[in-house]
Parts: sequence; C-alpha cells; structure tokens
Amino acid sequence: MIKVSRFVCNMLQENAYVVNDESCEAVVIDCGALYNMERNAIIRYIKDNELKPVHLLCTHGHFDHVIGNDTITREFGLKPEVAAEDKHLMNLKKQLKDMMGMDYDNEVPPIGRLLTANDIIGFGTHSIKILPTPGHTLGSVTFYIETEHVAFTGDTLFKMSIGRTDFEGGSWTDMTNSLINVLAKLPANTKVYPGHGEPTTIGDELRYNPYMR
Repeated sequence: MIKVSRFVCNMLQENAYVVNDESCEAVVIDCGALYNMERNAIIRYIKDNELKPVHLLCTHGHFDHVIGNDTITREFGLKPEVAAEDKHLMNLKKQLKDMMGMDYDNEVPPIGRLLTANDIIGFGTHSIKILPTPGHTLGSVTFYIETEHVAFTGDTLFKMSIGRTDFEGGSWTDMTNSLINVLAKLPANTKVYPGHGEPTTIGDELRYNPYMR
C-alpha cells in the first residue's frame, strides 16, 4: 500500500507529491516548491515521517514543476530525473527569462538520469512505469504504479480538463494521442494525481472529460 501526500506550491498552484510505502522509501514527484514555507513543509513532512527519498522525478520540465528541486538535492542528495526531450527545460535561468521575464539566480541541480519508456523506477516494494505522454511538452511523461492503479499525469490530464499545447514543444496531435492511446487505456479505477487541481480517476475522465472521448 502506498501513501500519497500532496503539497500545493507556487503562484500557479502546482501539485508536488511525496509517495511512500511501508518500507518508508519514498519518491518526490514534481517538486515545484518556490517559497520557503512550501520548501520547509515538504522537508518537514519527510523528516517527521522518517521517510527516505530515493528518487526525484519530473513529469516534465516546466519551471512550476521543478523549481524546488534544489531543496531536495541539497537536503537528500538526489538529482532530478526527467525525459531527455525536456532536458533543455531544466535550464531554469533561460526558461524563466523566456516564459516569465524573470531573473533566476539559484543554482540549478544537475540532471541525474534521463528517463525513457523502458525505465522502471523502484522504491520500497513498488515499481513505477514510465509512460511517455507528450503533448504539453515533448518530454512529458506519466508515472504509473500499476500494482496500485495510480498515475501521476503532470500537465497532460487534469480533472475534467487537459494541459495546454501552445507552449514550445507542445502539440495538439501528440496530446490527443497521449490521452486516447495511452491514458484512456489504463484501468478505469486508476487514481489520477494531476499536476494541478484535484485527483480524479480514469473512469470519471472517460465519462465526463470531452477530451478523452
């Protein structure tokens, strides 16, 4: 059995997740913690529950999902893992200047691993499959824990909505393929933890989300 803890972060209300099982090994997914209060809350939760983070995972490289990675790297020695197609986005100085007109001076941690569809991410007694789901970005992926029927979809699938496709690397064709040919084929009882907003299920999205039909 896994436990999923959600932390709503930064000005874009991004969802960062800490996921652990009974072994107390954990993965951190999409650490978008920007403000000190957010960063401290995640660190405090991990330490108070005596968790051992073993992976720092990124569903994609947009700043609101990765800007807190430096805190996890500093505290636990983990380096971010992201798909190769989004490697260039991990240059936050350039991304924030291009997208937001912001200067960013924090040190950006080096990438630890470039994820591919064949990778299996292990923590405790559980394994995470990498499902490529491009459309929001070229390197967007979904992290799927098959034994628990749990999927972390980043900015591909939201509750009753989907991610934007008008950013650099976005593609409506790719997004449609990811929704219909990848996510829609997961079991209906799969719990979806999106990059923004509330959790949902694949079954509910198939019934009510017009983009999944």
